[in-house]
Amino acid sequence: MNMFKPTPATTPEEYISLIDEPRRTQIQILHNFICKTVPKLKPRITSGMIGYGTYRYKSASGREGDWSVIDLASQKQYISVYVCAIVDGKYVAEQYKKQLPKANIGKSCIRFKKVEDIDLKVLKEILLLAAKHPIGAV
Repeated sequence: MNMFKPTPATTPEEYISLIDEPRRTQIQILHNFICKTVPKLKPRITSGMIGYGTYRYKSASGREGDWSVIDLASQKQYISVYVCAIVDGKYVAEQYKKQLPKANIGKSCIRFKKVEDIDLKVLKEILLLAAKHPIGAV
């Protein structure tokens, strides 16, 4: 089951073009920033959002598949950056709650209203860690 809103977009550029302003500009800024920060994680559309890079996962139930290391999504109320990475047994995003006080942070999700609500230097650290430590890596 897909918990993300489906999109007719087949490329990141098309995904961004379907978003209304002012959010479109916000997503474009973040997309450019992610591509520049972790260029080896190739962007594509996956599960109704822009995914960057892939890793192989195996759930406790035994189900296997590929998932993105980083995802960028325009949600109804906020922008989400999903970071599927663990360092020292802890989700990377959770480790940065104090450095991103205006963001709502879950285990692997950073939610915020606009780019100005987050420190891009901190986000860069998170993205670089994610590229080095995706959840499925051993």
